[in-house]
Amino acid sequence: MTRALSTAHATAVELSGVTREYGMKQARVRALDGVSLGFPAGSWTAVMGPSGSGKSTLLHCAAGLERCTSGRVVISGRDITTASDDELTTLRRQHVGFVFQSFNLIGSLSAEQNVALPLKLAGQRVSKKEVHRVLASVGLADRMRHRPRELSGGQQQRVAIARAMVTRPAVLFADEPTGALDSKSARTVLALLRQLVDSAGQTIVMVTHDPGAAASADSVVFLSDGRVVDQVVNPTAREVADRLAALES
Repeated sequence: MTRALSTAHATAVELSGVTREYGMKQARVRALDGVSLGFPAGSWTAVMGPSGSGKSTLLHCAAGLERCTSGRVVISGRDITTASDDELTTLRRQHVGFVFQSFNLIGSLSAEQNVALPLKLAGQRVSKKEVHRVLASVGLADRMRHRPRELSGGQQQRVAIARAMVTRPAVLFADEPTGALDSKSARTVLALLRQLVDSAGQTIVMVTHDPGAAASADSVVFLSDGRVVDQVVNPTAREVADRLAALES
């Protein structure tokens, strides 16, 4: 039996009847099909599904990176569905953090400079003390002046997480954050994300294909053909793998 998410938390992100379509006329594809879903504040939700199920589209619509064709998206109580491009840019810079599989660090900048970049783009005063604190919190106090090419994949992803967290976002969106990492580095990154939730009350929404990564989250939402078809609380890797295999069969 599918278990529902706890309602003890406030909702950090809420999607109501969200549809996302691409293309025109006969070539039109519906990537999301009337999705209604809430992500509790202070919790970690993994989103899984077969290839083409709509999981990355869901993350992009929830984060304001893409506009939904119909429906409603609310982040921290603010309806972003009809927000202007400038308003969405401000929202993403100030209230939303992003972590991607490919790290997306700027190679010519040091770890310290990469982490400070979102503050500069948002026109905020850059506090070196705060930048150093965030890097220290991800275990990179001794790598602040290293450029990405001088860091391992796991260290680069931790810099990316620090960069996402320096603005103290309401929600951290992660798209396959361990997909490019070896198993040891992946465990380190997952442990860091778990710590952010447990110690700092961070809200995380993560797309992943890895049952082991999903099992680190508080709950897992499964998509198929653009619809939410299952949901598990306190998942195990075996439980996640079995449900994913059933969807893919």
